[in-house]
Amino acid sequence: MKQLVGMMVVAIGAMLALNGPAWSDDKGKGKKDEVKEAVEMAAAAKVTIDQAIKTASEKVPGKVVEAELEMKHDKLIWEVEVVTAENKLMEVHIDAESGDVIDVEEEKPGKDTKREKKREHKQEHKP
Repeated sequence: MKQLVGMMVVAIGAMLALNGPAWSDDKGKGKKDEVKEAVEMAAAAKVTIDQAIKTASEKVPGKVVEAELEMKHDKLIWEVEVVTAENKLMEVHIDAESGDVIDVEEEKPGKDTKREKKREHKQEHKP
């Protein structure tokens, strides 16, 4: 489990380092603002990424493929994606303050998923 988390941290770090400018939003926020926001969210989260992954894995058995800290509906949440034995992609939302599971959603094919949006956004910004 620690190896998986370590690999995820390296992958996320590399993605941020290589694709940072492509992540800037339409409001023109700079990379410094994004980093500041990520640091502030991490400091505010009482639940660590390790705890969120453990909770998600207990709720939905499978392979964790992504974990991200996000602000949704004025609430800080961990969004953990898990691929099940049935090859379903499940998204587990965990309250970053209490550690409680908020909900579990299945990502359906054809749904405009976050991963697809990121991929499309990266393709739009290729030199």
